[in-house]
Amino acid sequence: MSAITGIFYLNEEPIDIEHGGDLMEVLQEYPADVTHIWHKGNIFLGCHAQWITPESVGERLPCYDYERQLAITADAIIDNRNELFERLQVEYTYRKGMSDSTLILLAYQKWGEETPKYLVGDFAFMIWDERKHRLFGARDFSGSRTLYFHNNHNRFSFCTTIKPLLSLPYVEKRLNEQWLAEYLAITGMFDTVDASITPYKHIEQVPPSHCILVEKNKVMLRRYAYVTPEKKLKLGSNQEYVEAFQSIFQEAVISRLRTYKQVGAQLSGGLDSGAVVSFAAKSLRMENKKLYTLSYIPPDDFKDFTPKYLMPNETPFIQSTVKYVGNITDYYYDFKEKNSYSEIEDFLNVMEMPYKFFENSFWLKGMFEEAHKKQIGVLLNGDRGNFTISWGSALDYYARLLKKFKWLRLYQELNQYSEKVKGDKLRNLKLIGRIGFPVINKIFPQGTSFKFPRLINPVFAERTGIFKKIKEQGLDETGAYPIGDDFEQRIRHFADVFYWNASNTLAAKLSLRYSLWKRDPTNDLRVVRFCLSLPEEQYVQDGLDRALIRRSTENLLPDDIRLNQSIYGVQGTDWVHRMIPFWNEYVEELQQLKSDQDVLEFLDGQVIEAALLKAEEGPRPEYAINPDFKTLMRSLIVYRFIKTFA
Repeated sequence: MSAITGIFYLNEEPIDIEHGGDLMEVLQEYPADVTHIWHKGNIFLGCHAQWITPESVGERLPCYDYERQLAITADAIIDNRNELFERLQVEYTYRKGMSDSTLILLAYQKWGEETPKYLVGDFAFMIWDERKHRLFGARDFSGSRTLYFHNNHNRFSFCTTIKPLLSLPYVEKRLNEQWLAEYLAITGMFDTVDASITPYKHIEQVPPSHCILVEKNKVMLRRYAYVTPEKKLKLGSNQEYVEAFQSIFQEAVISRLRTYKQVGAQLSGGLDSGAVVSFAAKSLRMENKKLYTLSYIPPDDFKDFTPKYLMPNETPFIQSTVKYVGNITDYYYDFKEKNSYSEIEDFLNVMEMPYKFFENSFWLKGMFEEAHKKQIGVLLNGDRGNFTISWGSALDYYARLLKKFKWLRLYQELNQYSEKVKGDKLRNLKLIGRIGFPVINKIFPQGTSFKFPRLINPVFAERTGIFKKIKEQGLDETGAYPIGDDFEQRIRHFADVFYWNASNTLAAKLSLRYSLWKRDPTNDLRVVRFCLSLPEEQYVQDGLDRALIRRSTENLLPDDIRLNQSIYGVQGTDWVHRMIPFWNEYVEELQQLKSDQDVLEFLDGQVIEAALLKAEEGPRPEYAINPDFKTLMRSLIVYRFIKTFA
């Protein structure tokens, strides 16, 4: 709901109020309903507030509580308000209008540094504890809101975004080569394996699931939450599991509808966003409010080159969901004038760092633009669903049955699965064997294994020791763990906080620019913990993968969506098609890049030159899935960042 900022002079000198003014001035590029500052002695707090929830309207942040001698500035929406009211014994007359920041302050008074453990929601906050003369803050478990800081032993400064910190006269703007090395070496979609660093040498960030304490000339980061599998939930029947899931997921959805503006949702043709929309539309109907869905589709002149089991244009499935669920006003956007290349400069300005999701960048930002025009305050999505509500790979589960010698169960499941997906049972069995026993792939490899081209300059990689660092983390060059099935990878996804940074940084900064919050019920901490506690067979049974959400949306989603196991929606396959009018300009800039020795200190010029030879032949839509063209776009984004922002 806000951009927050502040300065703490650790040497007890009075705050230079001009420095606080510098921070607030840079934040003026974002819309705000109101801005306020508070300062006393050697502490300054500021807030560039955007009102989203009913309780935030008219709220004054930063807020100083004279009785408790605590001050807070917060960027937060708390979802377990009722639970906290009960735990904190808040009088009923104060509950309805109490702001989330006041609730956090009451929680801090009771639990101190343990406060973040009790909060469910999206938040980043800082509290000045005058009695203890210290600054305490935290970022939610998945890092839905950003929180950066600079520390030079005498002055500690923090902010929701990076640029205000760089405006301070005592902060040196310098490229962080360690961050860049990790970014370039990891070929997957992750930025870095160190979730505390940023592209700037003297700017750090509070990682997801971490709190920060500043006192006595020390800055201490500590992890407060570990989202690991808890004791398995044992219920009496499949129906009881469905009812338990529906109850907790409905609570997660309802708590994210809290806005005095309109409610929107990103809707594709799949299960995750469909489930979110079906639960949300039902709840909004009771309030006589409509749900506005926003869907991305390719332009009319795009020729689909993908296999038949992929669907770049999901309009038929989306319309099926809309018609079945009801209480929805649906909108479809092809963003015809937008493309990945022309959006680079603006996207770097939003992100404040290079990014890897360029295939979808233009429509992700476009969704926020359109939602803002419609006075939407909350934009729902189901981004984390693949790891929570709709998780469950059939073949990985069957591989586990194979390894556990549960062959009768495997036979029955495989028969049902092959019938549902119209697949070859023998072929599926071979795939299951390779998943269950990876050594088979080493002894009898199939085809040629492909490795994404290394973008990092080998000399730069050697100097930074980046591949050694990645290996010490137990990761391969994609940023994933090289061993283990889908079940084990899922556990690592929630155990390692670096997975969360890139996608949530995008959501937080687009939210700030367009004064609306992207909110994901599939990422609710209560939902995550519930899903991790379920027995494996709840996710795959009777030949159904992702079985829990399929069973839980019966009578909520149409069967062509709910039971679909053969056609998959895919976004971003039109990114090269969209760039065709800009292709010459694109190639010319890449030719400049390959001759820029300052940038080639970091990038592998030979890899770029080899890929550029293909680009010079001209564009073809099917190049959208060609790794060489992905390499070129990533290179160009880094090139622009170094030349313009670093």
